[in-house]
Amino acid sequence: MPERPAIVFDVNETLMNLDGIRPTFDRIFSDPAAMRLWFANLITYSEALTLSGVYVPFTDIGGAVLRMLAATRDVSITDADGAELTDRFATMPPHPEVPAALRRLRDRGFRLFTLTDNTLEIAARQLEHAGVIDVFERRFSVDETVKRHKPAQEAYHAVATALQLNPGDICLVACHVWDTIGAKSAGWQAGLILREGNAPLDVGPQPDYIGKDLDAIADQLIERYAGAS
Repeated sequence: MPERPAIVFDVNETLMNLDGIRPTFDRIFSDPAAMRLWFANLITYSEALTLSGVYVPFTDIGGAVLRMLAATRDVSITDADGAELTDRFATMPPHPEVPAALRRLRDRGFRLFTLTDNTLEIAARQLEHAGVIDVFERRFSVDETVKRHKPAQEAYHAVATALQLNPGDICLVACHVWDTIGAKSAGWQAGLILREGNAPLDVGPQPDYIGKDLDAIADQLIERYAGAS
């Protein structure tokens, strides 16, 4: 029986519920689709900048994409709007099953970590607000390591190097296929949570575990490594 893998969690949407930022978009745009469009563009442009060899902190990209979206709709964005979005982003609630599922994994002997495109400051606020920061042994941010946003392989390699683990001894848990593709391409295991609006992609590297929420992923990991020391 192989040893339990270290589990590295994505944070935004995987652990935290993006609906926490929806009121800001509803107020500014009066469009229920605006929040999801903003988040999709935030990921797109973080990856485009990374592929172009340019690093910009995730929060700065988020503010720029907010202004870009507003410009396409002739909506004015104030500094207060940007500050409100940042504050809401840093205080999103966890998905309901997350706190208990994380503690169940930890109690079963799994080492837990996070890897995020956020700055460590924002990620710490998120995890503290969610009441789960204590379950993680260490938190990683691309802002503090390679300054390349996921799914650049360097982001995953930096974590494996810091933990002094072989890539196959690490499992990423995320709700975004682009993130699981990056992890699998770096030699990691991966678990895909099927949050709302997320589904498997039937091309490219496939996740090892798929479930409707973190409880389902935890069940699979616990069962697979039930006999591990």
